Amino acid sequence: MVTLEKLNEWLASPKETERLEFKKATNQFDNTKLINYCAALANEGGGYLILGVTDTPPRRVAGTNAFRNLDQTKFDIYQALRLKPDIFELRDPAGRVLVFDVPPRPQGVPVGHNGYYPMRVGESLVGMTVDQLSRIMSEGKAHFLKQKASTGLTLADVISRLDVQTFFELLKLPYPEDNKQVADRLAREGMVIIEQGSYAITNLGALLLARNLRDFDSLHRRAPRLLVYKGSNKLETIRDIPGQKGYAVAFQALIATIMGQLPANEVINNALRTVVVMYPEIAIRELVANAIIHQDFDETGSSIMIEIYSDRMEISNPGKPLVSTDRFVDEYKTRNEMLADFMRRVDICEERSSGIDKVVSSTEAYQLPAPDFRVGEHHTTTILFAHKEFEHMNMEDRVRACYLHCCLRYVSNSRLTNQSLRERFQLPESKSETVSRIIAEAIRQGKIKPENPDGRSKRYMKYLPYWA
Repeated sequence: MVTLEKLNEWLASPKETERLEFKKATNQFDNTKLINYCAALANEGGGYLILGVTDTPPRRVAGTNAFRNLDQTKFDIYQALRLKPDIFELRDPAGRVLVFDVPPRPQGVPVGHNGYYPMRVGESLVGMTVDQLSRIMSEGKAHFLKQKASTGLTLADVISRLDVQTFFELLKLPYPEDNKQVADRLAREGMVIIEQGSYAITNLGALLLARNLRDFDSLHRRAPRLLVYKGSNKLETIRDIPGQKGYAVAFQALIATIMGQLPANEVINNALRTVVVMYPEIAIRELVANAIIHQDFDETGSSIMIEIYSDRMEISNPGKPLVSTDRFVDEYKTRNEMLADFMRRVDICEERSSGIDKVVSSTEAYQLPAPDFRVGEHHTTTILFAHKEFEHMNMEDRVRACYLHCCLRYVSNSRLTNQSLRERFQLPESKSETVSRIIAEAIRQGKIKPENPDGRSKRYMKYLPYWA
């Protein structure tokens, strides 16, 4: 029940919330607009549309003459949306107020009218994107990895489509004496479902163990794709190598292929000539593994991409991360725990967030610019940069290196100092003032902070990440 007392509480609210929408509507309010606002509120979990109140604070009752026939209005909303909102007509001394109490949408069902599925953005209504609608419609369904990639199979079909020999080798288990034991083990891992008289391969099983992902119509675009470009842009492609096998069975071969495509330099040390590739293998291993386990399977039409340019390497996965890029070194959260769990157990990826520690540490050891983590509309991308002398790094490069060095020192139970950052850049002590300016800029940008702000000697001061 909505009363005048409740209305007064809402009027005192400093701003509209997810559950409140105020409209002045002094004389009238468009019927289609009413239906769309009700749909938007339902899509956002339900809420109240209040007519007869000024839109902006300090809010006051202005009164409304809209919708005099409330029974007809309620019928119109139901006909359009199949929702039954309660409508309360309040008589304030300053005028009539209508409150539409809109229920939440059913699980897995977006609410819309004539093909338009609205949501609120600021003061406006906008249509939901295809991805947003897809996420709603997948509610209540089994996780993507538990869904069936192929059904109605015989046991021989399962063994022909999945590389079960490599599966047992990765787990360091002896191969079973009969195929029934193979199926039982795959079922315990969630990779196969034993049905009455047949078998089904789950998306998890196909993505990890497929001999050829093209055997699974819905999954072939999930394979990693390696692209090598001639220069620093996409104008000329030298190689385009699409993946075919499952992530687990092909991982070592994928890393070897990537390493074979990287630029390399010959280095003479103690009269011995050795070849050093541009980027550390450990960093590439961790970043490719991260791209696999952190991808968002709700993002359709895209795949994991490894792109090699003349001056950088980019590794991208579909979806946005679940933690801020600033916290990649110390935080960890995955949306695909079943996938991550198996890949940890077979030593493909690291526990928790230690993988990114290794990425930062190895790029420092190779004297590369710090990696850059970027979030786009539909992808998360990590960029490894080719070697660049300190004097050729801009301030953005230097501050990013300073921040990640600070994070790495912090999670190693140590601290960033002027000396440690000089060592990271391999600079002599005479460059202390230059390094101090980098630290000062990182503080100004809010990336790091002094551990003891009252310390007098900046030369020996220690620093923490801003979140520590």
